[in-house]
Amino acid sequence: MSHNKLIIILGPTASGKSDLAIKLAQKFNGEIISADSRQIYKEMNIGTAKIIKKEMSGVPHYMIDIVKPNQKFTLAQFQKKTIKIIKDIQKRNKLPLLVGGTGLYIQSIVDNLKIPETKPDKKLRNKLEKLTNQELINKLKKLDSKALKIIDLKNKRRLIRALEICLLTKKPFSEQRKKNKSIFNTLQIGIKLNTKNLEQKIIKRIEKMIKNGLIKENKKLLKKYGDKPYSMSGIGYQEIISYLNNKINLDQAKELIKIHTRQYAKRQMTWFKRDKTIKWIKNYSEAEKLIQLFL
Repeated sequence: MSHNKLIIILGPTASGKSDLAIKLAQKFNGEIISADSRQIYKEMNIGTAKIIKKEMSGVPHYMIDIVKPNQKFTLAQFQKKTIKIIKDIQKRNKLPLLVGGTGLYIQSIVDNLKIPETKPDKKLRNKLEKLTNQELINKLKKLDSKALKIIDLKNKRRLIRALEICLLTKKPFSEQRKKNKSIFNTLQIGIKLNTKNLEQKIIKRIEKMIKNGLIKENKKLLKKYGDKPYSMSGIGYQEIISYLNNKINLDQAKELIKIHTRQYAKRQMTWFKRDKTIKWIKNYSEAEKLIQLFL
């Protein structure tokens, strides 16, 4: 096996990436690195559908539980840490599998993106925080219309970061996020599910989250960190916080989690479909065949 090979397992939320990756890691002597921007947070386990020790089946997992919910974690930090881990896995003659649904995290590794090292400006950030998503989009459109095509416009943090980079460096954000020469020889495998199937998996997952104590997890986090940290605005947290604040009832909260998860899955697929190098599969045996040919 070449020492420079990397397998990516991607797909929308709730599509079964973890289960597939564990089976493949067992088959090909692999280790798993998470590419999920929510699972980096400690103490946020149920709402992020974080894998538990028992489910790992002895396969080492990395990039889970990295920072506290009130700490910042940048794309540049993710890239740096992940590259180091991948190289370490390869050095030990194991196969690294990068697994997740955060498109930008995956792209930062696959395309070896050159990420602007601009330090966040607190004063500017506070000013931008007060604007609505639409106001941020309008501002970015004037400064760098190309940036609108490469970031998730529903993600306020990404919009703010793009504006911050434009304003602080006086250069367009889109020009600064350049592809570099790839570090790894990569095979990208995407899980393809029909809408109905994915919908059922999403509903099942949300019911499981509620049953496993999502409300209790939210209460604990609110008590410890309040609702200000960016991590608390994620799906499964913002809706339950509204319920705990008596703004909506539990059924409405569950319905909102379903709607938001569905919308997020749709945005993930829009992102992934832009990359024509992804090989889409329907089951384990198709993935296994692709990896055998690749190795």
